[in-house]
Amino acid sequence: MSGAHGGSGQGMTSVWLRAMPVVFVLIWSTGFIVAKFGLPYAPPLTFLVIRYVLSILCFLVWIQLSGAAWPTRRSQWWHLAATGLLMHAGYLSGVWVAVKAGMGSGLIALIVGLQPVLTALWVSQWVGQKITRLQWLGLTLGLGGLLLVVWRKLGVGTEVSGFTLAAAVFALLSITAGTLYQKNFVKANDVRTANVIQLSAALFLTLPLMLLETESIIWNAEFIGAMAWSVLVLTLGGSSLLYLLLQRGAAMAVTSLLYLVPPTTALMAWVLFGESITVATIVGTVLTALGVSLVVRASSAPAPKVT
Repeated sequence: MSGAHGGSGQGMTSVWLRAMPVVFVLIWSTGFIVAKFGLPYAPPLTFLVIRYVLSILCFLVWIQLSGAAWPTRRSQWWHLAATGLLMHAGYLSGVWVAVKAGMGSGLIALIVGLQPVLTALWVSQWVGQKITRLQWLGLTLGLGGLLLVVWRKLGVGTEVSGFTLAAAVFALLSITAGTLYQKNFVKANDVRTANVIQLSAALFLTLPLMLLETESIIWNAEFIGAMAWSVLVLTLGGSSLLYLLLQRGAAMAVTSLLYLVPPTTALMAWVLFGESITVATIVGTVLTALGVSLVVRASSAPAPKVT
């Protein structure tokens, strides 16, 4: 009987490990949707500060009940804090400020979805490999797809402006740097205590900036629902899955999942908000996904042997 139970348990674990990337993509895609739901009723940094505080409290209760271990080395606390500043404070602030200023969920997802391109190029340089023709082709296709989506929106309303693009690019650079930093410097720690350290660092940076916002919070069902989803699903679920995926796999393998986020987000935004999906949007998204996949494939391919 014990062998049967053991085989069943291993089978469930195997199924969960295979499902983790799919669940991560679905959860991560809802982050842009939640921003669209919650930001009409609160300024972006104020929303994030409340999210950080509630998330920390939830994790602390979880840690207390489970007896999760804290990192024993001081260096790991500093490394986790650095990733918190980049992957929470930097990335989320950039995304939420851009959405608050008028950028659509699909477009911000597409811009941030270029992360695998930056990661691939950085990894290629870091390991001393030259950028191949296939990588340059992928980079060109990715940027071409992005321009195809953005070009028709330049000068139309406020969705694409210097400010919203700067915020989106800041988010892109932050999540890219945070992912690479975590993979290279953060050791295997308990995901619950690691999240508390990361979120505390993000709170420390975001709280003073929040004081500059003057808009008041409108407490209604939409705001409360968006906050609950942000804390319980995005932070406790999505951030924890990203941490676990980075611990289990290479940075390139993990970030390659993110090029699946823009089309998923665009579909969600079309269903929920009626955001238009034009032929240019579809073609641009496909080109970007194809370009990113080419870069990722070329970066992960083994170097040819010298005979």
